[in-house]
Amino acid sequence: MRRDVGLSPLPATAWALAVQAGPKAPSERTTEEVEAAALATELADEMLAADAFVFSVPLYNYAVSQHAKAWIDLLVTEPRFTVKVPSPISKRPAYLISARGGAYGPGMPKEGWDHATPWLRRIFEDNWGLDLQLIDVELTLADVNPAMASLRDLAASNLKEAHAAAKQAGERLAARLTKALASELGQA
Repeated sequence: MRRDVGLSPLPATAWALAVQAGPKAPSERTTEEVEAAALATELADEMLAADAFVFSVPLYNYAVSQHAKAWIDLLVTEPRFTVKVPSPISKRPAYLISARGGAYGPGMPKEGWDHATPWLRRIFEDNWGLDLQLIDVELTLADVNPAMASLRDLAASNLKEAHAAAKQAGERLAARLTKALASELGQA
């Protein structure tokens, strides 16, 4: 299953409507609240159906994109994904691929300005209990921004390292899922 919230954004009003629908009896909900709650359920069902997750989230203006935030906000209105219950997807493998136009890592001028990754880790690791691996791609604007021309070699190196990390992660995930499937079939 794939959901691209950047190309197909969730309705901006869905989160507020799902929150309003939460405490109401189904018969008291408006049509819009019913639709928002159904969308939250659809998102939750997608998450529950997945064996592993790949989240590709760019850094926008030092924070998480509105599309990713809307998706998470709506998902946590669904009763199976609130912080009040144990995570139904705990321990599943997950990969957070973060693309950043600049450099925010240790020793860089904008170190500490990435407000997205720490927040996403709180959701994915702390709230949902996912077995999360980070793959960061920095300096993605170096090739198109003349002011960053001196960083192009570093950007190319960073991209190469990110591709290698993604390949290794994919190989480990394939082995992990194959082992789990074999174990499952052996018990059947």
